Amino acid sequence: MAPQTRRTLVLATRNAHKVGELNAILAAAGLDDFDLVGADAFPEVPDVVESGVTFAENALLKAHALAKATGLPAVADDSGLCVDVLGGAPGIFSARWAGKHGDDRANLELLLAQLSDIQPPHRGAHFACAAALALPDGTEHVVLGTLRGTLRFTPAGNGGFGYDPILQPDGYEVTCAELTPDQKNAISHRGEAFRALVPALREALQA
Repeated sequence: MAPQTRRTLVLATRNAHKVGELNAILAAAGLDDFDLVGADAFPEVPDVVESGVTFAENALLKAHALAKATGLPAVADDSGLCVDVLGGAPGIFSARWAGKHGDDRANLELLLAQLSDIQPPHRGAHFACAAALALPDGTEHVVLGTLRGTLRFTPAGNGGFGYDPILQPDGYEVTCAELTPDQKNAISHRGEAFRALVPALREALQA
């Protein structure tokens, strides 16, 4: 019998860090018999405008666009930080809170300035993630994950990215940026969401 060809799964991001993080999450969940590539492998495919008003809508927009363009199963996530006293903001605007998309330092500094007078009992927040799978035939699955915690007054830790240096997860004495990659993946919003997506991914990759 001829060996089964490994399937390819496309992740709708050009962030190599996210590709590596998702590889680790899925491998730890027992799903590692596939090749995961980022959107950089398809430079002719344009980035998708995230015009949705929820994490789920944006994740599905990106996954469907990539699946349609490549003819391959595609996964995408949309995630952000939701601060209680800001009514859930920055939310879907987390990556561009300071005006320029992807400027992590500016986003973090602006948020800390806005919360400078808010005391610890009221600094509750959570990371949220919507993980979506889309197939070329239009089939879709989307699941949500969260990680609750409290916002520090100053950043701590050199790991992770985004707002990781200021969110201290409930039950921990360190920020997300002070956790090891394995520790973070075990409790993170992204890890929770993609682990919940594994059954649908396994079915898609074995089809």
